[in-house]
Amino acid sequence: MVATYEESRRKRLEENRKRMEALNLPHLSQALHNSLSPKSSPSKHPKSRTLHREVVVVRRSSRVANMPIPVYKEVVIDRVTIPRRSYNRHRDFSNRVYASEEAREEALEKADELLSELQSEYPTFIKSMLQSHVSGGFWLGLPVQFCKANLPKGDEVFTLIDEDGNEYPTIYLARKTGLSGGWKGFAVAHNLADGDALIFQLIKRTTFKVYIVRVNSPPEGEQLK
Repeated sequence: MVATYEESRRKRLEENRKRMEALNLPHLSQALHNSLSPKSSPSKHPKSRTLHREVVVVRRSSRVANMPIPVYKEVVIDRVTIPRRSYNRHRDFSNRVYASEEAREEALEKADELLSELQSEYPTFIKSMLQSHVSGGFWLGLPVQFCKANLPKGDEVFTLIDEDGNEYPTIYLARKTGLSGGWKGFAVAHNLADGDALIFQLIKRTTFKVYIVRVNSPPEGEQLK
């Protein structure tokens, strides 16, 4: 009975094998298996890597390598300031009058004559006024060589003293060699105009005595009439 079953089973297997061969199934199965199997490639094998963590010193110049690391702090700079004044005088800059070159030169000549009469031993210079000095910007640049030779190396509060003894504080900016804040007050108070010639005498370290020669001013003899 067992032999008959085994014989019958063997025959069925043989018949199935022949059918599969007839349909070319064994070759298709092998091709499918080969396509799904991963191909090993020597160049794609993952390489083992060993990671090391080290604490290193950032490279610095040999000149400063042994020096302490600088610490930067925000500091408040003490700037030179003066109290602000309010000026009620209205000035109409739309009607500016520009001095002619002849009038400007004449005022400078008169300033030279006055300077010779003063016979001062103080450092002195003469400045001819421009519109930027007496209106709008109100900035007065001083002679660079005079500043380097006679004035402080840092910003200071300077005092301008007019011929009547009135004092006007101004800010001197050393880097720009000029008068900034406060100069407007002096210019407005004395109604300075384009072409006026001013004599500056450095009577103290931070004090100027200022003499004003007006442009187009009449000769001294006519002033007395």
